Amino acid sequence: MAEAHPSGIAPRQLALDLLQGVWEERMLLAELEAHPHFAEAPPEVQARAGRLARTTLRLAGRADAAMKPFLQRNPRAGIRALMRLAIVEMFSENEAAHGVVNAAVSIARREQVKAAPMVNAVLRRVAESGRESWDKAPPQRLPNWLRGRLGAAYGNARVARMEAAFEATPPVDLEPKAPGASLPEGDILPTGSLRLARAGQISALPGYQTGDWWVQDAAAALPARLLAARPGERVLDLCAAPGGKTLQLAAAGAQVTALDVSETRLARLRENLDRTGLRAEVVAADALEWTPKASFDAILLDAPCSATGTIRRHPDLPFAKDPAGIKPLVALQSQLIDRSVEMLAPGGRLVFCTCSLLPEEGEAQYAAALERHTGLAPDASALAALDGLDPDWRAGPAALRTTPEMWPERGGLDGFFIAALSKT
Repeated sequence: MAEAHPSGIAPRQLALDLLQGVWEERMLLAELEAHPHFAEAPPEVQARAGRLARTTLRLAGRADAAMKPFLQRNPRAGIRALMRLAIVEMFSENEAAHGVVNAAVSIARREQVKAAPMVNAVLRRVAESGRESWDKAPPQRLPNWLRGRLGAAYGNARVARMEAAFEATPPVDLEPKAPGASLPEGDILPTGSLRLARAGQISALPGYQTGDWWVQDAAAALPARLLAARPGERVLDLCAAPGGKTLQLAAAGAQVTALDVSETRLARLRENLDRTGLRAEVVAADALEWTPKASFDAILLDAPCSATGTIRRHPDLPFAKDPAGIKPLVALQSQLIDRSVEMLAPGGRLVFCTCSLLPEEGEAQYAAALERHTGLAPDASALAALDGLDPDWRAGPAALRTTPEMWPERGGLDGFFIAALSKT
């Protein structure tokens, strides 16, 4: 890296490395950012590189439209990624074209020296032509494997609205620990979450150091609200990390056991428990093999899934994943539901959810669980007791479906399927 200043080459080169890792090696940003190459960079370089990479993943389709009229041949993948990054800087980040082009040419000389003149010529012509092609371009399309599945489930027009929602950087939502908590400036959403008025350094916001809130998307906060844990109840949070739902359950006064197979991911949960002063038993174990000392009054199962409902926050997902992983996830979800029923006390409550847009990980999974377990029934009373629900979220008896294009006037929300059941 030639320089460490965040406005120089270093963050752009690091952002390009991230983009190439996603597009060429099909790695997730979380994996790439854990690598020493990224983690050892100065914090301000990491922050800008991560932001540039995510914005470029969201807006790559517009960048392609802007450069297409000036390309005489297709550049290799790394050079295309570099030009996408530069065009996003010019038109989305509103950086001065002169500095952006110079930086891109400097990086091109390192990546593929013969491509530097083309990078210079194309980017200068893009800058001179203005942003008309950029503005007129449709949103970045999802990969065909995912777009086809979603089109079959929701219709192509609705998928196009989802793609438009995926372009925007999502707002930050906070979950208050208790009424009267010290909160930053923002809007209280109908469901009770606080949506920040402006983003910034999270740890510097009022109430962070005192543990008055934690970061959690408004849709991700709904499953614990639906479970409605009561003081003193034995409650199991299955697949608990990174822990937002555990904190909600503990704040309600329940005796919470937070279980996850990943000790590494549980470290963040423990940190948040310490910061907020909340208590839970934290267990690192495989839910299919772990045996509790006694059954539970309520279980929240946020099952592993394709995470397609969180593309707003993780724009790398469509490029790093493929359909091969879906079938094993669906099988695991079924096993976890069955295991949850075994650990649930008679009369107990189960909330099953996934942050997936795919019906096989949501609606179909719910219907199959009711067929397999005659002792399970939809808990319609749970939905009736929940405030702030949009009627469009209803997805059958005691079930909710949120998708990213919903709440457009408020900034959207993640995609979730959530179902409330009771063990009769």
